[in-house]
Order: sequence, then C-alpha cells, then structure tokens
Amino acid sequence: MPQRRTITIIGAGFSGSMLAVQLAHASGNYPYDIHLVDPRSAPGQGLAYSAPRPEYLLNVRAGRISAFPDKPQHFVEWLREKGLPGDEDAFCPRQTYGQYIQECVRQILGEAVNGIRVQWHSQAAIAATIDKTDNTALVELADGHVLRSHRVVLALGNFPPVGLTGAGLGGNFPQNYHPNPWVPGALAGIAPQDSVLLIGTGLTSVDVLMALHADGHQGPMMAVSRHGWWPTVHGPAQHAQYPSFYASDLAHLTNVGDVVCIVRQHIRAAQAAGYDWRDVLDSLRPDLGRIWSSWPLLEQERFLRHVASMWSVVRHRSPEQNVAVLEQLRSRGQLRTHLGRVRQIAPQGSDLRVEVTHGGQQTSLSARHVIACTGPLLDYSRVEDPLVKSLREARYLLPDPLRLGIQTDEHGALLDDAGLASSLFFTLGPSRRPAYFESTAVPELRGQAAALAQHLLSKL
Repeated sequence: MPQRRTITIIGAGFSGSMLAVQLAHASGNYPYDIHLVDPRSAPGQGLAYSAPRPEYLLNVRAGRISAFPDKPQHFVEWLREKGLPGDEDAFCPRQTYGQYIQECVRQILGEAVNGIRVQWHSQAAIAATIDKTDNTALVELADGHVLRSHRVVLALGNFPPVGLTGAGLGGNFPQNYHPNPWVPGALAGIAPQDSVLLIGTGLTSVDVLMALHADGHQGPMMAVSRHGWWPTVHGPAQHAQYPSFYASDLAHLTNVGDVVCIVRQHIRAAQAAGYDWRDVLDSLRPDLGRIWSSWPLLEQERFLRHVASMWSVVRHRSPEQNVAVLEQLRSRGQLRTHLGRVRQIAPQGSDLRVEVTHGGQQTSLSARHVIACTGPLLDYSRVEDPLVKSLREARYLLPDPLRLGIQTDEHGALLDDAGLASSLFFTLGPSRRPAYFESTAVPELRGQAAALAQHLLSKL
C-alpha cells in the first residue's frame, strides 16, 4: 500500500471548504488525508455567510453562484430540493448560501470514493514550521496537537479591520465606536433613535444600513467617504452578452490609462448599439486577472490610487432591493452622505465627534455611534494572527509591495525572499489579490479552488 500523504487546509470558509470539496470529488485514486482546520464550530460558512440576518443578500444572482464551475445550476437545484425559492435570477440571503456550502462540506467528511479522507478540526492553527529532515510542515493547533503535512494551504479569508490609522483612537475604542461591524452583536447596542455615522459608502455600509433598517432604526444616519459613491445597482437579469474585446484591444496594453480609454470607447459604442454599460464590464471578467498582471508595479499602484474606488463602485454592485432601501433612506432625509476623510474621532459627552477634511476644509460631525465600514485588513505585514506572524517571521510568507495580500507564484505557492516558490505552503482566496486583484467573489474563488486541487494532486 502506498504511504498516505497529508494536505492541511487552514481556514474553512468558502475558499478552504471548496478546495476540500474539489479534492474529495477529483477523479482517480488518492491515498491522501485532508485536514480541514478552523476555530469555528462547523466548516463551510466563514465570516461572509454566517450572520443570521436574512436582509444580508448575495451580490450575485443564484443562477451564477454554484459552488462548482462545471455545475452552474447546482445551487439553484439545491434550493429547489430544500423547498426554498429557486429563482435563478434572485438574490438569496447569504445565510442560505452558507447552509448550502456547509452541506457541500458535510457530504465529504470521512472517506471519499477516490480514497481521500477528510477530517475536520474545530481548532485554530497557531504556528507552522518546516521539518527539514523530511521536508514536511508541522502545523501546531491551539490544543497542542501537531499535524505533519506534505502540503499546507492557507485559506484564511478576510481579516477584520484594525481601526482608523491616525484617528486618535489607537486600540482603545470607546463603547460606541464599532471598528468591526461583522463581530456578532456589533449593532445590538444601537437604540432605534440613536444617531449613527458610517465611515465608508461601500458594500459593508450597505449591509449595515440594511440591518439597521430591518431593526426599525429611526435615528439620523450619516456616511462619510472620500468620493461619496455608493455601489451601483445590478442591471436586468436577462441581458445581452457583449463580445469579448480583451484579445483584440487590451492584451498588448501595459498601462492603466490606455486600458481605461479603450473600455470607455467600448461603453460608448455598446450603449449606442443598445447594450447596457454593465455588459461591457461583465465581458472583461474572465480576463481581469490578466489585465492586472500585465501592468508593472507602478501602474498597479496608479490604478489603486486613481481608479480602484470607481472600479469598486461599478464592478461590485448591489441588489435592487438594497438600492431601493438606500434611496428611501436618502429621499426622506434620514441618511446623508458627506465627502471627506476622517481625521480624528474623540468623545464628546455621550456622543463621538468626528473631524472630516475635504478640499482643505474641515468639518465636525457628531453621532452617538460611529461604525467603521472601511473593509477588511489586506496588509499581511499588519496581520497579528499567530499563524501568519509565525510564517512571516520565518520569511515563509511575504506581504506584497502594495499590501494587498501574499506574494505567490501562478499556482498560489508562497514565494520567499529570492522569489522561489515553496513546495510546502500555498494559499488561495483574498490573499491572492496581488496576483489577480479580483479575488473575493465566488466565481473567481471556486475557479481557484478547482485549479489548486488539480495542481496539488498532480504534485504529491
């Protein structure tokens, strides 16, 4: 009998769970043990799909969010089997999608037909070292157990925000400042008549507004961001397929300005021909990673500085139900948007005073509660997770120069100081933003999971 090999997947949100599922469903016969490690009580949900709030909706229609790239109707069929609304054009609650992913993982626990055994560990991984005698990785769990592994995959998802740098708060947050709206019960202390200020106008802010609205919040709400743009609404469910123009017009371009110019030309031509502008952007989706990776570092930095905010607004759209609530709150004057950067937050009686600067002018706003909706921490040089720190200090894990994630090769293998790919450590999910930039949505992540599964099975 061949010796069994071990793959340890650290993180059991969508990315880690789908990697385990892809491995267990691979055709062939593999004497492999898969250890799925995560401190949560059950695998499959992660942060994105665990909040028990039906008003938190998916930002992708049900018919396009199957867990399996080769089974596009799998999620819709699952909904119908469960007796749930199975409209493929609908935006389902994220908690429902979390239940779907959980069931996909539960079905592979134990031994799969291809010989792979999947074991779940409800534990945190706190360190990983290399045993150079046999070139294996030793993954230490919080309970002291050590998993000797031939491959280790970091599927750590998004790390919570660390607060506002330079806002005068440091890590000593007053009770009515909420640095992470995703912490369970983060909004529980907000009374219906309390004034609320949101920092940011992206999808996280939309979710917070949906939750407050569902809870019957009546108090005034403000939002502050540099540009004041809220996510655009999704277009019609049935729309025309705009032909791809990557190969003909974009593949040879290596600077941001030229790409933006070509895309704008296509949007104008498409609208004149009866297309929606969203159709043009959607046609780019299979090639976004190649467009990003073709730019040198200075061009990528230029994109982040000048274009990324607008790109996020038009690319990551909101369901029409959410946009309708947002417009309702704005039209009746309950929600106001202010332009600027938050420079300081300080107590002012029972409220918080928020100093905002814009165009050389400073404005002082006041609210009972301030909620930071600035998105997750991407900079791995600032992540204080014990496992990440151990790998970073050993130089097995290198943050990228733009502080978007981890430096990897084309397969997700971690790179060292010399640019050499690790044979032991891999990653997928949001940590691969340096390679793809777009590395958070289900269609991209399920593709990464399928590709990495095949790569790991071909190399062990």
